[in-house]
Amino acid sequence: MAESSVASFLEKLGNLASQEASLFGEVEGQVRLLRNELEWMRLFLEYADARRRYDKRLKLWVNQIRDAAHDAEDVLDEFMFKVEHKRQQRLHRLKFLRFLPSCVSVADKLPFIQELNDRITGINITIEKILANKKRYGIENPSTSEAWSSSNEVPCKEKTLPVVEEIDVVGFETDAKSVKELLVEAGETTETRRVVVSIVGMRGLGKTTLAKKVYNDVKQHFDCDAWVYVSQEYRTRDLLFEILNCVRNEKRIMTELDSEAAVGIELRNFLSTKKYLIVMDDIWCTQVWKGLNAYLPIEGYGSRVLITARNKEVALHANSHLHELHPLNEMESEELFLRKMGSSTLAWPQGLEKLGKEIVAKCKGLPLAIVMLGGLLSMKEKTQFSWQKVLDSKDWHLSQGPNSCLGILALSYNDLPNYLKSCFLYCGIFPENSKVKSSELIRLWIAEGFVQTRGAETLEDLAEDYLYELIQRNMIQVDKRDRLDGRVKSCRIHDFLRDLAISEAKDAKLFEVHENIDVRYPISSRRLSIEQSLIKKNISQHLHNSRLRSLIFLSEPLQENSWTYLQEHIKLLQVLDLGVCQYHNIYTLPRKVGELINLKYLCLRGAGNRIRLPTPIVRLVNLQTLDLDCNLLCLHCKVWKLQQLRHLNCPSGIVSTKSFTERFFINGDLGVHQLTNLQTLALQGGEWLEGDGLGQLTQLRQLKIMGGLTPYLKEGFFKSIAQLTALENLKLINFSSKRKTIASGLMSFSHHTRLQKLVFGGRLEKLPVDTGFYPPNLLQLKLWETELEQDPMSILGELPNSRILKLLWNSFHQLEFLHMEHLSNLEDFTVEEGAMPKLRTLQMGWFWKMKKFPDGLLGLRNLQELNLLHCSNELLKEVFRTQGEDWNRIRLITSQTHPISDNTRFILLDDIGFH
Repeated sequence: MAESSVASFLEKLGNLASQEASLFGEVEGQVRLLRNELEWMRLFLEYADARRRYDKRLKLWVNQIRDAAHDAEDVLDEFMFKVEHKRQQRLHRLKFLRFLPSCVSVADKLPFIQELNDRITGINITIEKILANKKRYGIENPSTSEAWSSSNEVPCKEKTLPVVEEIDVVGFETDAKSVKELLVEAGETTETRRVVVSIVGMRGLGKTTLAKKVYNDVKQHFDCDAWVYVSQEYRTRDLLFEILNCVRNEKRIMTELDSEAAVGIELRNFLSTKKYLIVMDDIWCTQVWKGLNAYLPIEGYGSRVLITARNKEVALHANSHLHELHPLNEMESEELFLRKMGSSTLAWPQGLEKLGKEIVAKCKGLPLAIVMLGGLLSMKEKTQFSWQKVLDSKDWHLSQGPNSCLGILALSYNDLPNYLKSCFLYCGIFPENSKVKSSELIRLWIAEGFVQTRGAETLEDLAEDYLYELIQRNMIQVDKRDRLDGRVKSCRIHDFLRDLAISEAKDAKLFEVHENIDVRYPISSRRLSIEQSLIKKNISQHLHNSRLRSLIFLSEPLQENSWTYLQEHIKLLQVLDLGVCQYHNIYTLPRKVGELINLKYLCLRGAGNRIRLPTPIVRLVNLQTLDLDCNLLCLHCKVWKLQQLRHLNCPSGIVSTKSFTERFFINGDLGVHQLTNLQTLALQGGEWLEGDGLGQLTQLRQLKIMGGLTPYLKEGFFKSIAQLTALENLKLINFSSKRKTIASGLMSFSHHTRLQKLVFGGRLEKLPVDTGFYPPNLLQLKLWETELEQDPMSILGELPNSRILKLLWNSFHQLEFLHMEHLSNLEDFTVEEGAMPKLRTLQMGWFWKMKKFPDGLLGLRNLQELNLLHCSNELLKEVFRTQGEDWNRIRLITSQTHPISDNTRFILLDDIGFH
């Protein structure tokens, strides 16, 4: 970890030295001396970092080097902060005098340069003493060439997408069968009341893995289902709301009026006529069950609840059918290890069976430990030397008895390349059991300086490689993948690994989380994850000695009056995540935020809130990510001057119009064309769309434009869209009352070879007939309130790669008959509420790849006839065997011509249902 701190500082120093050569020229000698010493130290630290836990002298020496690097980083950041602050002050004073220079003069910067020179000189003297101590106290040098190998260098890899893996339940076959019988098979004939089933066992046994496998296998037998992670720091209201959103299959935002009782009663009313399945993963205490149970109906329909818990008392309190997990036996352990090693034949590599069995035996049957070791050895050469080195590791002694696999986790962590260690540890900053969006994690890694450059590859692509390597090593778990291309959409970290990450990060002064903060001592870590309530508990008095670079709020954002505690001590922040703003709140970001000139990442989540951004936000010249989610706000037009922006995500944001004064006096033309580093852009339409500025953002990968677009659907706009050939995701939704059809002026997407997801919203009248209009590799098409009057399926059927079609509100306003056939690649088909309100007849034919009944078809109340012609067995079985009132209605109007069994060729079902 110390090596990572030094490497991060050296990259920052190199970038700033090249960008600000005139400023650094005056102190070139001391800067060069500092860089040279730290380069040598970095190589030594690669060797020393893993060994420091076993040598107190080495640990002290490594910590001193890390602190020196942090000191140097502080000096550098403070210097650049002061220079930029001075430049902006000068610009503010002279903004009406265009002929005067706005740069910092030599006289202005001279005091800063002298201070920089003095402080770097002092750091160089400190480093000399640290090096002298190494020799004085006999700290040994690495003795092999391997120790000096540059594991910090990021290897170039062929860009590959991750394989979508099946949930591995090696050794759980009997367990899975037993739990499924309790949930479905036995219950269907003997129990109509709600049944609770508990999977109980210690950490690392695979409770969640087993529950997820069972859940995926049986959920089609229920009218609705939900999966929620509980964790230690739960809120009953939040859990109830998450369950309600899952069973309703919607994304409603929690409002201020949604008290625990209000949400619970709404949930209970919804479930009262449903056969439901709810999984509650990782319940820690009986109070959780007590709080949720009151709102889960017991009588009728044969509903089921599945819980996982470490404590058997929880299962007994829930009056559940108990299923206790036990460690894997020798054969099962070896099979799981070989699977995670990537062995397709489940055979030991030649000459490694004896060593492999010894390694697996040390895992004591714990699936988590086995999976971790399998991931570790999958990255190593299959040689006796390599495997023996793992077996001889000193980290094994950290595993104490069958209840701990800490040594194996430490072994896996220490084996990580240096460029991955900070990235892995950073995952511990999020709350236990939380799901983290991959895009969010990647942007945070970049803002924190954890991602090193590699050739011409973008930092985002490189960070995605980091993520996939950590997944391959089983250090990070996949939570959700994109159904189209298998890319990871969200991820999690096992609570065992989170404990390790928090411990290592605190020791390395990387970050601290709110549950581990000791308010008796000043905070010395660089990053802090905190509940807003702790600010009121006098923690602010401990921040004045901090070196904070990141401040992450886990719930509601920092209130304006609390900024007075912090504004003097957080000026060097690079990351500020303000948490989640509650629904329909008005949140005002203080003007002081404009003083955080070094800020690279600013985020405020929520939806439906009115966010007031102060004008000084345009001073954040280093900002890379501005993510204000779906909150309503007005952005000052000077936002276009934030030229370092890579991600501007404000889908409900409106850019203000330039006033006459600003239009006359501002240096340079304000326009979107200046954001040439932009990769993500989500905004409401406006005057910024006029002209061809948008077309100059050739790095754009995701573009989402919504709102009243009609006035801007002109030649310049359509030409700009045609020029954005790097797009992967395009969303255009026109809310104008006079809805000019979006597709009327759009040019061919034939050159958009990377464009896979396309959303059109607003009146279309009809889809373009020429298939050459559509992107050649289009996988998903969404149509939202398009009011199509013609059946587009003949056109869509000609698209070679289309796999998912979604029809959203009023997509087919007048459509009464829809005939869909030979869409051989279509895997999913979604109909949102209100999309086809007058549809009476639907015919679907030759849908071999569609395994699941399309979402939303159950809600078509005017549907009178459904014909399923030669569809997959999986789809037909779901239609004819799933229980529930809506399914009974669908079966009444359904006919099909494809065998469900060898003896069934054609069925016209009545309201009795399928037998």
